[in-house]
Amino acid sequence: MLSGRTWAPSFSGPLALAPVCLPSASEGRAPDVGDAAYRSHCPQSPLNAPACALGRVSEALRGHHGSSVCSGPRGSQGVAGSHLTDTYVTANHGKLKQDIKALRASSLAAFRACWEHLQDGLSAVEAAVQGAQLCHQALLAWQSKVGQLERSLQEADARYQLEKQKRRVLHNRLVELKGNIRVHCRIRPLLPFDKEFGDPTSQDSSVPAGVVHAIDDETVLVKCAQPAHPLINKTYNFERVYGPEESQQVVFGDVCPLLTSLIDGYNVCIMAYGQTGCGKSYTMLGPHSKEERIPPWGPHSDLGIMPRAAAELFRLIAENPSRRLQVDLSIVEVYNNNIFDLLAKARGMAASGCRREALTTKDARREVPLLTREPVHSAEDFVALAAGSLRLRAELATLVHARSSRSHLIITATLTRGPAAGGSPADQQAERPPLEGRPASGSRGGASCGRAPAGSPGAQQPKEQVHAKLQLVDLAGSECVSGVTGSALRETSFINRSLAALADVLGALSERRGHIPYRNSQLTHFLQDVLGGDAKLLVMLCVSPCRKHVAETLRCLGFGARARQVQRGQASGGSPAPRKPR
Repeated sequence: MLSGRTWAPSFSGPLALAPVCLPSASEGRAPDVGDAAYRSHCPQSPLNAPACALGRVSEALRGHHGSSVCSGPRGSQGVAGSHLTDTYVTANHGKLKQDIKALRASSLAAFRACWEHLQDGLSAVEAAVQGAQLCHQALLAWQSKVGQLERSLQEADARYQLEKQKRRVLHNRLVELKGNIRVHCRIRPLLPFDKEFGDPTSQDSSVPAGVVHAIDDETVLVKCAQPAHPLINKTYNFERVYGPEESQQVVFGDVCPLLTSLIDGYNVCIMAYGQTGCGKSYTMLGPHSKEERIPPWGPHSDLGIMPRAAAELFRLIAENPSRRLQVDLSIVEVYNNNIFDLLAKARGMAASGCRREALTTKDARREVPLLTREPVHSAEDFVALAAGSLRLRAELATLVHARSSRSHLIITATLTRGPAAGGSPADQQAERPPLEGRPASGSRGGASCGRAPAGSPGAQQPKEQVHAKLQLVDLAGSECVSGVTGSALRETSFINRSLAALADVLGALSERRGHIPYRNSQLTHFLQDVLGGDAKLLVMLCVSPCRKHVAETLRCLGFGARARQVQRGQASGGSPAPRKPR
């Protein structure tokens, strides 16, 4: 007999059910999944079919439990109740088996549905993984192709740079064979004082900043725009063009090979030409403040050509001490068509005593008697001596520049060979031509720089022979004379005339005239050996990008174009024997 709680039987098989504890009717239980009310709301889906079948089994067992409780435990009533229970169980046995089969079938259907759903999900995941792998492989292939293209581009760029360097070397060799003058052009950036003097290109943001542009490293473009006139573009080609963003180091990098030629015995001249305020002194000397005309010696990104050339010169000399090269320095300025010795002026000599004059010798070479020359033994000495002399250079505030140089500055470094140990004076004199303008006695920096007369003690000493000369020229800037009066008008007039004489000399050389007017100006007379001789000459054109200076810019570029046409024959060194150009 069943009393209290009744336990439903558990079924074995793949989907066995755990025993279910069924409370009696007297315990006031809540309706479970076997209740008819629950089955009426049971969703007819494969997943809920096992729950519905389990509810029917539970309902049958509860009926059996109720009939057992109603029967008494004693007498005939107990026997009759037991018989009724067996009859009820036997009658519902078939139905229970059917419910169990339905439960198994619905469970299998639900399992298959879940399995198929899982298989579909796995297939989608597998397809996504395969797609990701394909994308990754494609990405690796594209990365490999990009790497190949980058390497090809680098190789092409390397070949281009190599060919470009070869072309430049061949062009320079052709320039040397023809004796042409190298011309470089540098465009300065727009500066604050351009706005102060009312430049429309710097004040109006709608107007392009500047009318002079570097198209490439060999071409300059000038946009000549005038009111009520069509825009006219003019281009000029030079050996090298520097844009406003080019640094001092880049500029000196193209000048540096000339110093190697200097050590090899070639005369070298580097000349800065341009309008006032276009950056000539900055290019040649570097920046300067009110206290210092040039920056102190040391690592500095804005050092100009002069201090960098001094450092490179002494570095090359130190690499080969067997040459026994010594360096003497002379500094002059051409002011109002007069030559003044700045080293003599630095010693406190009166201005009248510092005045010098260029003379032409019988062999048609130029020399300056009594010119002071100081020996220098390092780049620091070179720059310090130049700095002391530059403070004495004539300058004046103009409408274009607050500290405009009013004279042409010429720094000359003379390389000489010292006497060899054990060598005879005759051998030393036969090695090179005699030195021009050397001091008579052993005092190399004295004011007397003429040759020693015969029989003097200085004539008995072995003479040092000139190896080569380096000249660094910072020309005064050309200006417009309108609105200028007094001494400034006189200075401007002399500056413009000397620059015009320089242009006339270059024009005569380019046209191969029989007479070259060197003596029309003290500047051209002093530079006679450089312009018409065998020196390697580099002209650095400095131009302003402002629209208001376009007339002077065109004049400067035209000067450079004429200078490129000059053919002076193959450059040679200080020795009479021919040299192979480098």
